[in-house]
Amino acid sequence: MRRLLIAGNWKMNLGPADTYRILEQLSSRSLDNLSQTDVLVTPPYVSLPAASEFLGKTPVQIGGQNVHHAESGAYTGEISASMLTELGCSHVLVGHSERRAYFRETDLLARKKTEQAVQSGLHVILCVGENLEQRQAGNHHIVVMQQVRSVLAQLPECTPANLSIAYEPIWAVGTGETATPEQAQQMHQLIRKLVSDLWNQEDAEKLTIIYGGSMKPENASALLHEPDVDGGLIGGASLHAGIFYELIKIAETVKK
Repeated sequence: MRRLLIAGNWKMNLGPADTYRILEQLSSRSLDNLSQTDVLVTPPYVSLPAASEFLGKTPVQIGGQNVHHAESGAYTGEISASMLTELGCSHVLVGHSERRAYFRETDLLARKKTEQAVQSGLHVILCVGENLEQRQAGNHHIVVMQQVRSVLAQLPECTPANLSIAYEPIWAVGTGETATPEQAQQMHQLIRKLVSDLWNQEDAEKLTIIYGGSMKPENASALLHEPDVDGGLIGGASLHAGIFYELIKIAETVKK
């Protein structure tokens, strides 16, 4: 059975003081005895030390929102994978839709970042997804499969132990729109089938594939009950400890 993953992407929100506050609120609830759910938060870079200090040896894991593809060098403003691990990060997001859209990050760059992160011992959450125009044109399957293939087909060192995939339909990120459970399942199933072709059936079944398009308490149960939806990459809802905790508890009730 695949464990579920509820990951909070804080984006450019919550400095160190607010990080202490929200984590204190979250830690006041019981997260020590989760039977099938892993919890991850990805604060901004400046808040990673605060998160690492507060969470310590708790079950909540910490990740970076982005990483550079080089180990070191003259890259002003960038952060390397080894810096993230030194700060206590176990995970990192790569290829998030906002990085692709606002900073013109390509599939090639996502592959380079994934390679560097995995070599440094980080678990990569590779983000893939289509925009509204691509879905309306009926090209969404082609777009997402290419994004997955461009990374996984070139990096044999990637396994379910060091890589997960987040499917985020861009048209449903921050818009209040949400893919139906059936739409999410269809894409997740296609991703798993492609991974089976690229890797093998056993690893494809082990791979964690989470949904990243406006998951909230109202739709989480229906989404998580789909057989190939293994959790959620939560944006705005993760900025509220009570809502984020509710999503975690919903994940705990899902029988896979």
